[in-house]
Amino acid sequence: MSLGIMEEEDLAEYFRLQYGERLLSCSRSSPTLRSSRSPHLSSYWREEEAKIMHHAMLHKKETFQRRMETLNLRWEELGIKEAQLKAHIQKFEQFIQENDQKRIRALKKANKERDLKRQRMRELAKAKQEMAALRLQHQRLSNKLQNYSIFNKYLEKVVENSEFEEIHEVMARHKTLVSMHQDLMQSAQEGQEKIERAKARLARYMEEKDDEILQHNNELARLQMRFDRARSDVIIWESRWAHIQNTAAKKTLLLGTIKMATLNLFQILKETTFVSLEDTHKQLDMIQQFIQDLSDIWAEVKRKDQTPQIRV
Repeated sequence: MSLGIMEEEDLAEYFRLQYGERLLSCSRSSPTLRSSRSPHLSSYWREEEAKIMHHAMLHKKETFQRRMETLNLRWEELGIKEAQLKAHIQKFEQFIQENDQKRIRALKKANKERDLKRQRMRELAKAKQEMAALRLQHQRLSNKLQNYSIFNKYLEKVVENSEFEEIHEVMARHKTLVSMHQDLMQSAQEGQEKIERAKARLARYMEEKDDEILQHNNELARLQMRFDRARSDVIIWESRWAHIQNTAAKKTLLLGTIKMATLNLFQILKETTFVSLEDTHKQLDMIQQFIQDLSDIWAEVKRKDQTPQIRV
């Protein structure tokens, strides 16, 4: 029996043991499904599960078979290479006896072939490791599938107790709600960012206004100081104005007295020249002229009195 046939039989037995017993245990361990559904629906569900598992097994089996076919082809190539290598070795032994130089070249080529064989063996070992890793991955996927089966049962109950008719409708509704939630969260984040930017602008505005208020307060204090100095100056100037008014009143009284005395003196002179009663300056000029005339006359009289008289 070849390696490919043995691996194929082992693979079939593996999938039969893995999935056949699990499907049977899954169907037996579902009393809720047997009690809540009709025999026809329960049978339909088991058939659907069997189909899904069968498709999954077929897919895994096909993948595994392709890998095994690749490995078989590599193994056959290695067998062919090994047979060719043996033939070459025999020819090289004969050729060594005939020519030492050719024997050396043959040994070098044989070494290369052995290195190639070692490389092929390493590739085969690596392929076996990959196959073991695939088996482990298959086992993990099988366990995950078994663990996720409870969610499928839960979704079936959700469908039974809701307005949904299929599981995919529930999943679509869930995706829609998740998308809406993400949109709402994004909108809320954008709104929060807008609020933060508005707060920053308000803080800057308040800071600017505080600076303006401080400047206005400084200006107000400066103007208040000027107002206080102006009010003090007003008091001083009011006092000076009162003094000026008092002085002006005294001067006005004195001026009135002078005008009355000038008018009386002018009237005493009994000048024939018409002068207005209000023209004090003209009156003073007339009085001055009169006094000057009197002074001249008096000077003349005194001069005459002092001059000796000549007797005839």
